[in-house]
Amino acid sequence: MTNANEVAASPGTTLCKSCGLCCTGHLFVWTKLRAAELDSIQSLGLNVLREPNQRGFNQPCPLWDEVCTIYETPNYPRFCHTYKCKLLKQVLDEVTSLQTALNVVQQAKSLIDDLDMALPNTAIPNFRERLVAYLEQNSVDSDIQQKAKELLGVFESQFGVNDLIDSQKPEY
Repeated sequence: MTNANEVAASPGTTLCKSCGLCCTGHLFVWTKLRAAELDSIQSLGLNVLREPNQRGFNQPCPLWDEVCTIYETPNYPRFCHTYKCKLLKQVLDEVTSLQTALNVVQQAKSLIDDLDMALPNTAIPNFRERLVAYLEQNSVDSDIQQKAKELLGVFESQFGVNDLIDSQKPEY
């Protein structure tokens, strides 16, 4: 059931707030920040990277709690505001309905859940890094390999993210 705020929200906002695959570390390993955002984001409790070529924070974002807790605040990072995955662009261009897009997100989350349960436990908090580390091993379970291939297909065809390794640094 949707609440009154979701009814009034644009389809794009509803999709982003319902999806969160960027925030959870499933699409990306880290998020860019502008130099001017570093202090304000760090004050929210995020571990901010301050290298000139890698200013940002690692995913999963600790401010994601089934919804972005700073989505409608002045602290919402510019990258998070400007990044648009392929699915979001299709919703904004009215090529894909919101309901269809939400179904795609649910399909991706289901694939992620299946893979997450099949992966061995490690200390790596980011799903993508854990999956890549597992797939780089010599002996890989064929079921996990097939599920990873299917998930990567969804990431590429639906979200425009075409590699588990090279897409770690999102562009805007």
